[in-house]
Amino acid sequence: MRNIMHLGMGQVATTALTMFLSAAIARTLGASDFGLLYLLTTIATFAYVFVDWGHGSYVTREVAIHPERSGELLGSVLAVRTATALLMCLIAVGLTTLFGYDMRTRVLAALLILAWIPQFLGLSYSWIFRGNERMQYDAILQVVLKLATLSLALAALTMGGRVVALIPVYGAAGVITLVAAVVMYRRLGFPRLRVTRATARELVWNGAPLMAMSLAVAVQPYIDANILYGRVPQQVLGWYGAAWTIAGTLVAPAVIVGSALYPRLARAAADPPEFARALSEAFRPLLMLAVLGGVGTFLFADFAIGLIYGDEKFGPAANTLKAFAPALVLIYIGMVLGYSILAAGRATALAKVKIAAVVVTTGLELVLISWFQTRYGNGGMGIVLAMAGGELVMVGAALVMLRHALSGRILLDLLRTLAAGGATILALRALPAIPAPLGIPLCVATFAVLLVMTGMITRGDIEPLLSRIGRRRSAALKADGDQVALNP
Repeated sequence: MRNIMHLGMGQVATTALTMFLSAAIARTLGASDFGLLYLLTTIATFAYVFVDWGHGSYVTREVAIHPERSGELLGSVLAVRTATALLMCLIAVGLTTLFGYDMRTRVLAALLILAWIPQFLGLSYSWIFRGNERMQYDAILQVVLKLATLSLALAALTMGGRVVALIPVYGAAGVITLVAAVVMYRRLGFPRLRVTRATARELVWNGAPLMAMSLAVAVQPYIDANILYGRVPQQVLGWYGAAWTIAGTLVAPAVIVGSALYPRLARAAADPPEFARALSEAFRPLLMLAVLGGVGTFLFADFAIGLIYGDEKFGPAANTLKAFAPALVLIYIGMVLGYSILAAGRATALAKVKIAAVVVTTGLELVLISWFQTRYGNGGMGIVLAMAGGELVMVGAALVMLRHALSGRILLDLLRTLAAGGATILALRALPAIPAPLGIPLCVATFAVLLVMTGMITRGDIEPLLSRIGRRRSAALKADGDQVALNP
């Protein structure tokens, strides 16, 4: 819970900064240029899947088990990532040429990949922080990156900068993040960085199965962007980019829970009862959070798009965000199950399932994009609905792989939570129009009451929390009494 709290506080800060930055960029550039920036970001993100090479999950797990290896693992992974990033820059230029992108897009994609090197090196330090369960430093690092990017980007946009001006901004923000990471690492007294060939080979060899999973995950957004680029106007791509920026933020709580749980699951993987207990502790609250997120996305997508991007240029993005609601619920569930499978050392099996999900999603996209573009003028809606189909494959397969660690109550809990979510939508839709600032807390309260009514939340779930609060209050009062006794 401490780790989740630290990552959650960091996420709240980075979410606010990300949304502010995205709104400023989108409103300044307009839907067309924002679509171009989204395409460039997607290309660079896909290139960095190969730079990551599964190192994040592997290094975090190894540090959790062998913290004394922190220095050699981090030093070696920084060297490997730098070399791989330079190589991927050359490969990206070749691929964008092969796919027929214009010269401007090819050059900007290469520059963006180079500009991202410092920030990805800086964020590599977060794996050491996570492996040692010092999540607060991971959160600080994320906030530093977002705050530096926001400040520099606003300055560039204020001076009339467009897409080209934003690329050096990412590089400068990355340098600031890298410096902050080095300072925190040294102050925490972790082992001195060392680069060894043996560890570099270990990272390449043992990261390969995890990289296969990362590649399977990252290839889908790359496919999505390229299919949209060829089948819809660039303005529609901009709408999708706006909706996906918010959607990515909505997924963050699942990433937080999974990241906070991962080191403990990795240590418990050899002890089936402990592994099952740790997974069960995380699954039920995440399930409730998943359905609440889907309900809120469906009900308040128009408000979010209008507030951040403006209805005039980005209004249709709200329909894309609403259509994302089913996929959001499935992504939440699949995220924690996926982290559990990785902790159990079954990355290769999970990667195979993800590849099957990519095939299913892409096949659905080829049909749904054209249908939604023709019927509604918004092919992006087809992307997110196809995504739900792929995530359904992932969740089903993950449940089968983890059947030994999951209790029989999961299906009942799922039905209860979905029933509460559906009833919440019906209840709020039956009311007269309510402003979002009032509607959002009403939605949360209604969902919570329905969870209690369906038996999803019981007295046994609440009493431990109230008891812990009472113990802390008693301890605080005792400490105040002792202080008074010492200083009458």
